[in-house]
Amino acid sequence: MGVFSLLRWFLFLQFAAILSDLAYGEVKGFTGTYGINYGRIADNIPSPDKVVKLLKAAKIKNVRIYDADHSVLKAFKGSGLDLVIGLPNEYLKDMSYDPNNAMSWVKTNVQQFLPETRIRGIAVGNEVLGGNNHDNEQALVGAVKNIYNAIDKLHLADIVQITTAHSQAVFSNSYPPSSCIFRADIVQYMKPLLQFFSQIGSPFCINVYPFLAYMSDPEHIKLNYALFLSNDGIDDSYTKLHYDNMFDAQVDASYAALNDAGFKKMEVIVTETGWASHGDDNEAVATHQNARTYNYNLRKRLAKRKGTPYRPKILARAYIFALFNENLKPGPTSERNFGLYKPDGSISYNIGFPSLSSASSSMLSMKVGRIQDSLELFSMVVTTCAAVLLVMMV
Repeated sequence: MGVFSLLRWFLFLQFAAILSDLAYGEVKGFTGTYGINYGRIADNIPSPDKVVKLLKAAKIKNVRIYDADHSVLKAFKGSGLDLVIGLPNEYLKDMSYDPNNAMSWVKTNVQQFLPETRIRGIAVGNEVLGGNNHDNEQALVGAVKNIYNAIDKLHLADIVQITTAHSQAVFSNSYPPSSCIFRADIVQYMKPLLQFFSQIGSPFCINVYPFLAYMSDPEHIKLNYALFLSNDGIDDSYTKLHYDNMFDAQVDASYAALNDAGFKKMEVIVTETGWASHGDDNEAVATHQNARTYNYNLRKRLAKRKGTPYRPKILARAYIFALFNENLKPGPTSERNFGLYKPDGSISYNIGFPSLSSASSSMLSMKVGRIQDSLELFSMVVTTCAAVLLVMMV
């Protein structure tokens, strides 16, 4: 192949890549290390279009929702934000038993919104394994496979990643981290799920809450250890690794369980973590100060773009729970007070993010910046096209 032929081929590939980026953007389930959960079990939070403004002003690109609400998907259209949507647990059996149901759901809630709405993932169910619904446990793998097959048949498998999030209930032991293994009674469901995820390149998703761990055992867990504050930490006697915070220890416990199950190369992504800012009388550590400390220090830790002691070369990634306090959530008071923001869009506590009012005022400058970016991209496309034409004429 001659020099000009090689140059022509190189420019063709570059041009194709630019067109692909224009159509779909970067194909990743998670960009960077920081994301947030946009829960909506409330009747007093801002509308989805205002939420988009808030997220863009805060520069939070990765967002998870727990359903596929079309008002949210429409609001995210053209926003540039990467969205993971959820298939609620109540749909698992229908999706598992009939592939046509999965195809219909994907066409209705995913395909028709791409590429303008950047749907980058589908979370099939939430905290299914280790719960009390055995029918859903049995249906999970089938639902995951049918949803993936629908995505694949529609040629979207390189764009949309399939996952499911687990709670700590899937583990039989997590201290020290290296001793963590999956519960014996869920291995029959977990093993085939992990085998399939390994085949399609999906990560293991875990919900991690040092807040809950501390409350369950305050006599043996130091509060500073849970809050990323100065402490003696713990030493894992088997791996000889030292941990100065519980977040890293809980992530590495997941890696240890995966390693024990035979999936040592699978990445772990934290799909929920946070700290409540208010609670009941028996939730004394649910304070604004502790919530701010945890979320501020977690943000700093993720910004370092480093791994954990057990997996130092794999970036730690996490979605914060949650964007808003949700006044209609059942359970203890803490459940309704995990938000970084209050329902009116003001901050619950300051960790460096803007309020909704300040976000709205910054949108004009952001729009100017987008116009400049578009002009630069247009210029790059024109330059590449001209180069391709010039080479072809030689």
